[in-house]
Parts: sequence; C-alpha cells; structure tokens
Amino acid sequence: MSDAEWELLDPLIPDPKPGGRPAVHERREIVNALAYWVRAGCAWRLLPHDLPPWQTVYHYWRIWRIEG
Repeated sequence: MSDAEWELLDPLIPDPKPGGRPAVHERREIVNALAYWVRAGCAWRLLPHDLPPWQTVYHYWRIWRIEG
C-alpha cells in the first residue's frame, strides 16, 4: 500500500482500545494483509509469513466487519 493510499484509509481504521494489551502489529500491516487476502482470494492460513499471523488478521477483519 502506498503512502497516499494509507493517508486516505488511516482515519477510517479504529485505534487500539485504551487500557488493553499493547498492539503488536501496526494497523497498516493488518490492512495490507487484508488487501492481499481479498486480491488473492485465498484461505486465511495461506497468507504469506511476512504478513502478520493469519489469526490476527482474521480477528481484526471479524471485529471491523461486526462494528461496521
């Protein structure tokens, strides 16, 4: 994802909740993994290993989908 694309999406991505566990992965990496998943149309477990773990990406996708 380019810097220009990230500047457009950054305000739409929720910040980590205060008081919880500190975030391990940057939101931009999560969005990159989601973009890869959509583009490739692959199973969650087939996400490349240079992206955050598939369980983490799936968790954020599920939460953000539920929250709208």
